[in-house]
Amino acid sequence: MTLTIGLTGGIASGKSTVTKMIRELGIPVIDADQVARDVVKVGEEAYTQIVATFGQDILQTNGEIDRAKLGAIVFHNEQERKKLNAIVHPAVRRRMMAEKEEYVQSGAKTIVLDIPLLFESELTHLIDKVIVVYVDDEVQLERLMKRNGFSKEEALARIRSQMPLREKVKKADAVINNNGTVEETKQQLLQILREWDAL
Repeated sequence: MTLTIGLTGGIASGKSTVTKMIRELGIPVIDADQVARDVVKVGEEAYTQIVATFGQDILQTNGEIDRAKLGAIVFHNEQERKKLNAIVHPAVRRRMMAEKEEYVQSGAKTIVLDIPLLFESELTHLIDKVIVVYVDDEVQLERLMKRNGFSKEEALARIRSQMPLREKVKKADAVINNNGTVEETKQQLLQILREWDAL
């Protein structure tokens, strides 16, 4: 029986660091963000739907979607964001399930689905256990501003578009506190995986 773990957190909570550690342990990771990029590539069904919905203005000269332009439309407009999610989310789900099935068929003991919006998108039925990567509000804000060069307002807008990390923690089967060192984070991860017999 394959154990499917959902890994989530908030923007700039350090989830990518944990994902890297999981991969280094040899556990397959299906990354929802990467899948989301793949399903909107030129020629994909979701790409065609997005261009039909948001118009040619969101395209770069090479025909690819300009993520910044599309982001500017949807980040400040709930209705537009819902339209985009209604196109992208089902396509991402289908692709992730197909990848998961391949790993199950190849005999993987554990599979991790890295899904930033696991709870927001109501995808918990796809997994057996949830790990939330947590950081304090101030740490999250500081990391995001530093990482993306955002102003405080821009960073807060991104953070507020997601469910608060504290809410996610309440819904988790296990929590990795990522306020400390990389080594402390790794020890917490290993402990959880051992408890779940996932290694």
